[in-house]
Amino acid sequence: MVDSGSTDDTVEVARAAGARVLGRQDVLGDVEPLPGKGEVLWRGVAATHGDVVVFVDSDLDDFSSDFVTGLLGPLLTQPEVGLVKATYDRPLRQGETVLPAGGGRVTELVARPLLNMFWPELAGFVQPLSGEYAARRSLLEQLTFPTGYGVEVGLLVDAWALLGLDALAQVDLVRRKHRNADDAKLGAMASEIIQVVLDRLAGQGRLRLGEPPDDTLVQFRRAGEDYEASSTKVTLVQRPPLATIPAYTAPSHTAHSSS
Repeated sequence: MVDSGSTDDTVEVARAAGARVLGRQDVLGDVEPLPGKGEVLWRGVAATHGDVVVFVDSDLDDFSSDFVTGLLGPLLTQPEVGLVKATYDRPLRQGETVLPAGGGRVTELVARPLLNMFWPELAGFVQPLSGEYAARRSLLEQLTFPTGYGVEVGLLVDAWALLGLDALAQVDLVRRKHRNADDAKLGAMASEIIQVVLDRLAGQGRLRLGEPPDDTLVQFRRAGEDYEASSTKVTLVQRPPLATIPAYTAPSHTAHSSS
């Protein structure tokens, strides 16, 4: 596990459960760490040594080891598969009530429409933003990692572009339950995903951007009889493929060859 600067008891709880925990600054120490989910995933690949890597979000309420074995199955039995995404139902909490579906709001309102418009080959992925997926190290080493929440859509599109659809798979893990983010956080996540999509379209020569999109997200909340505005910088930052990082590829580097 790579800790992304948490300030609660995450590290202690993880170690007590038997996990090997590294701080993000402990992996590829010559590269200044950045905040963000994708940053930790990128460093997590560098910190591991297996031929396949499994990612699982840490805030699941109903996690079981079946998640890991299910994701590994296609990679271990089908040599042509390079990336496996999980699919599942997404319950939605509303107070004390848990609805059976509706939890994947950013998926349905942002990611799925964009994928259907620009990469219809990927429209069959039920949960394209799934945080549970597995891939071969040889593939992950070649991919660019957006440092924020756009990492999943970026990896999916790039893996498809590199290997083709036949190398991608999905497995049904039935249900995934976790805490649901509020609308403000979902808005920032959506902004990151849109920026990654625009970047991939430009990189494929399908979109010409005269200048980078504005990275300031303005949101509003009710404050008495008026509204209060807040601005958040949602800047697209990306890590290059690990195969191009000297600190990773150097013979003296042991982070990805240690247990």
